[in-house]
Amino acid sequence: MLLIDQIAERTIQSAQERGEFDNLPGVGRPLILEDDSLVPEDLRAGYRLLKNAGYLPPELQLHGEIHEIEQLLAEVQDTSAYVQAERRLRYLRLRLNQYRGDSIDFVTERQYQEKLLQKL
Repeated sequence: MLLIDQIAERTIQSAQERGEFDNLPGVGRPLILEDDSLVPEDLRAGYRLLKNAGYLPPELQLHGEIHEIEQLLAEVQDTSAYVQAERRLRYLRLRLNQYRGDSIDFVTERQYQEKLLQKL
């Protein structure tokens, strides 16, 4: 543990012992952990509506699909199924990078790196 972490832990522990956290607002109630600070301000209301309705933002749906296909690729034995899944994976990564604003060259570079690592 870093020195700063140890100092912070000791400070928090001594404050707890003095009872400084006993009368805080919301004591005994669960924390609300919905942090949407990474979502652009103009999209927050829309994302919240979608989330409450049970839908995910497109980027998160793509992450989920990519994860599923990566697991499939690790288990598949059939060559044609592997090629088809790999093609779908490349397409999904391209779409995800477009959401992020990454260039297509970045995707191509990553694919080249993966193929190079496979050969080594």
